[in-house]
Amino acid sequence: MDTYARFPVELVRGKGVWVWDRNGRRYLDCVAGIAVCTLGHSDGRLRKALSRQLGKLQHVSNLYRIPEQQELAAAITARSCFDRVFFCNSGAEANEAAIKLARKHGNLVRGISDAEGPLILTAEASFHGRTLAAVSATGQPKYHQGFTPMVQGFRYFPYNDTAAFESLLAACEAEGPRVAAVLLEPLQGEGGVHPGDRAFFARVRQLCDEHQILLIFDEVQIGVGRSGALWGYETLGIEPDAFTLAKGLGGGIPIGALAVKRHCDHFRPGDHASTFGGNPFACRAGLTVLAELGRRQLLAHVQLVGAVLASELDGLAQRHPTLVDGHRGWGLLQGLVLSPEAPAAPAVVKAALEQGLLVVPAGTNVVRLVPPLTIKPRQIRRAVQLLEQALLSLG
Repeated sequence: MDTYARFPVELVRGKGVWVWDRNGRRYLDCVAGIAVCTLGHSDGRLRKALSRQLGKLQHVSNLYRIPEQQELAAAITARSCFDRVFFCNSGAEANEAAIKLARKHGNLVRGISDAEGPLILTAEASFHGRTLAAVSATGQPKYHQGFTPMVQGFRYFPYNDTAAFESLLAACEAEGPRVAAVLLEPLQGEGGVHPGDRAFFARVRQLCDEHQILLIFDEVQIGVGRSGALWGYETLGIEPDAFTLAKGLGGGIPIGALAVKRHCDHFRPGDHASTFGGNPFACRAGLTVLAELGRRQLLAHVQLVGAVLASELDGLAQRHPTLVDGHRGWGLLQGLVLSPEAPAAPAVVKAALEQGLLVVPAGTNVVRLVPPLTIKPRQIRRAVQLLEQALLSLG
């Protein structure tokens, strides 16, 4: 179906941070499947691990215990502040699970009646997925057009705006408990690469504690090492009650997860399920990615190359102040902010493709770079050179 405005290139092969099209042309990939290919393309360790797994078992369903699933749940909880994990297939599915969990929490813990209905507060310019509930949680009206009415029970406030959040929360709670959860990205990716403000998040955490409201982080894009820490919440200095994962967890194999602390482990048999979620093949991918992050010391590497990327983007902004207003982001999720006089981000992305560089827009004026976490400093510098050439080619 015609659901994608595809670029006129057909990619057929990849190795590390490089991909090749059908005509043999090579591209430096700073999209990584949109923050998915954590270890790069055709990684040897991942390839061998998945080949071995296919020789054993790829799927049995959640009617039975799955050792690889239990092992991956243990790996996530051992490395995070969480106690239990539900596995699914994508970020949108993980957020759907989080929305259901929030509603059950509102009923069980906050005593919100079915007649009133629980509310979930999310941020403007957020992005939580394309399913109907996840897109309803998304604070961008352009994604709602043509699909109304949206799922009820969501209210929006400006990201990082403490006063606006406090005002909305007070209004929602004026006549009794209504808010079940707050769902936030530690760093907004799709909405323009906006990092979370530590003071804002600390205040949200405080108010959620005071009201027994769940604080849920959507770490679908920033999680699994992309910030330079394993999880985005570590960069903000607080712990959420739950978070969602996908994208980079499987390194290219579809997997999603909702991880929760014990106090909000509300799901019981029959409450939620997934046929494919957490199957042996997908979990082997997740286990391999987490193991390789440690074995290759990729968190320290992301901190190093992330600093190189920030420095290179700073230089680009200084050389072309009429085209570039600056950059923002963490680690290897960075956005180049274009000036009002510059071409729009989609035009820059298309020009970069012609230069042999893959990047992705984040809104109309931000070019997003989310390369594999294995990218080297010299490849970072080459990527920014190609991006500069793309900008200049547009006049």
